[in-house]
Amino acid sequence: MRIGFMGFGEAARAFCDSLAPQGIGFTAYDILLDEETSAETMRTAMRERQVTIAETPAGLRDTDWIISAVTADQSLIAARSLLPHLVQGQVVIDLNSVSPARKRETAAEVAAAGAVYLDMAVMAPVHPRGHRTPVLLAGEEADRLAKEMAALGFNSRVIGEKTGAATAIKMVRSVFVKGLEAITVEALLAAQASGCFDEILASLSTSYPGLDLPKMAPYQFERTLRHGARRAAEMRESAATLDALGLRGGLAAETAEIQQRMGVAGKAVNPDEPGLRELVRTVLAARLAETD
Repeated sequence: MRIGFMGFGEAARAFCDSLAPQGIGFTAYDILLDEETSAETMRTAMRERQVTIAETPAGLRDTDWIISAVTADQSLIAARSLLPHLVQGQVVIDLNSVSPARKRETAAEVAAAGAVYLDMAVMAPVHPRGHRTPVLLAGEEADRLAKEMAALGFNSRVIGEKTGAATAIKMVRSVFVKGLEAITVEALLAAQASGCFDEILASLSTSYPGLDLPKMAPYQFERTLRHGARRAAEMRESAATLDALGLRGGLAAETAEIQQRMGVAGKAVNPDEPGLRELVRTVLAARLAETD
């Protein structure tokens, strides 16, 4: 079996690392191969994993499955670059965090090209479990593919035959999960800026002891600093999901803005800065410098 990756970032690398012991062959293409400043770093990541480097999306033609793992804003663009090269029966597994409408649009175009489309939603961080991370599946071929994936050790659950059903769960859940991250970092940054950090931390810890804020907050900062840009793209899709339901996507859209700004700050801040107070102080300085 040979699996192709469209996009070779964190998720693709984690899946590749955990699947490799099963003797699967891998081919990967990433748009960063086309950029002079990032091409060699990407090639090194692929070579270290004995992954065949596809210089263009056409290089994924000879794979059985293509796992699309790009940023949310690039998901449809990436799929369309594959369309001329898909072959009958090839499987495109779309694990991108996008709205149900986006996945249905992508599925229709993939099906028209003769390939099989699978809606996948990754429901937890991909490290350290890799392809054993819990995922949800939806699509006409979901039941069949779930059996094949189970044989490889995937931890999947089929939601139904309707494309978009899996990602709907991810998008709505993200309103809470990524929103909680944004609320946490923004509240503590505001506390530091206004000189009441200790009071706010103590008050919130007393009111919500189950959150264990002193332990949770550093993790929330780390996730947003490392992955803010990707999370921002995901939250814009969550906003689109809520808008399409006749609800208000404004909260998710504002969460996206905070995630985006934290991602920018992450370029100047070490997410592993020891001590919550010092981490908040450093991030605040970076955020305020951004607005100057």
